[in-house]
Amino acid sequence: MSGALNLELGTLVGLALGFGLALLREVLDTKVRSEADVQKVTDASVIARIGYDDDAPQHPLIMQNSPHSHRSEAFRRLRTNLQFLDIADRPKTIVVTSSLPGEGKTTTAINLAITLADAGSRVALVDADLHRPSIADYMGLEGEVGLTTVLIGQADLQDAIQPWGNGNLHVLPSGQVLPNPSELLGSRSMANLLEQLASQYDIVLIDTPPLLPVTDAAILAKMTGGALVVAGADALHRQQLTDGLGSLEDVGARVLGVVLNRLKDKQSDAYSYYGYAAARGTGTKRNRTHTRAAAPGTKQQHATRSGTRPSPSRSDPSDDAGIGPQPVPVSSPHEDNP
Repeated sequence: MSGALNLELGTLVGLALGFGLALLREVLDTKVRSEADVQKVTDASVIARIGYDDDAPQHPLIMQNSPHSHRSEAFRRLRTNLQFLDIADRPKTIVVTSSLPGEGKTTTAINLAITLADAGSRVALVDADLHRPSIADYMGLEGEVGLTTVLIGQADLQDAIQPWGNGNLHVLPSGQVLPNPSELLGSRSMANLLEQLASQYDIVLIDTPPLLPVTDAAILAKMTGGALVVAGADALHRQQLTDGLGSLEDVGARVLGVVLNRLKDKQSDAYSYYGYAAARGTGTKRNRTHTRAAAPGTKQQHATRSGTRPSPSRSDPSDDAGIGPQPVPVSSPHEDNP
């Protein structure tokens, strides 16, 4: 009898310890892992859920390299959701940032720009991360002449901005890194440049440094229509997300939404549940005939920027009724820029 009693007591103690450890882990685990974790710290909407891919740092141009993947579909969903944000006061200039480095803000900005351009919008993508610029390298562009060159008056915008892909997307690289990036980004010259870009393009996406290390993103978010905040699942804690969003609120900047990035498959975009994206890659896959940049690290050739590109195919017609082109033309950059 005593042996059976000891066994029952041992089982109960084991269950209690297991429950206690699970509860303790839940209390101590403050990392952002799901949409529910984001909602614990902010009222801002999660407007996209993008899946995890450990190959992304080596192949950041997801819309080019894997146009029919679940992650590409998630970027198209982000495009659609962004186009329906506050229709009466839709922002034309948008900062893309994150709380910490390494959450995927730059790849999010690039792929969102590509999918907006694929839908027919004229898009300007600006690399305003003057601490660790990477857009030129990712997209195979010349980056020595760019944003800083324009801001200090050594080049005009049309001399520094470069077309990419189907002709709807133009990229303004960072230019040379200077010792006073925050002062440059908060200057009257930067405000004038943003106004110029907004008058010439349907939408302007601005990649900025993370919010917590420096103030650049908050400064620019205040000057623009608002910020998309990329939150890397398993990469930051809820308090860090709170602090990052708080830095935007402190300056009165508008938070347009949160992009929950690097989610495991079971939590990513709903397309993955039904195999919709996978089906797009077989049988009925549409040919994408337009030419994009070479692999990261390879500079575009002169012929690629000649402006004689085939028209893009529409990979998702249901999402195309978004931001329409404006009648103001853009002078094309000088063709001798590499």
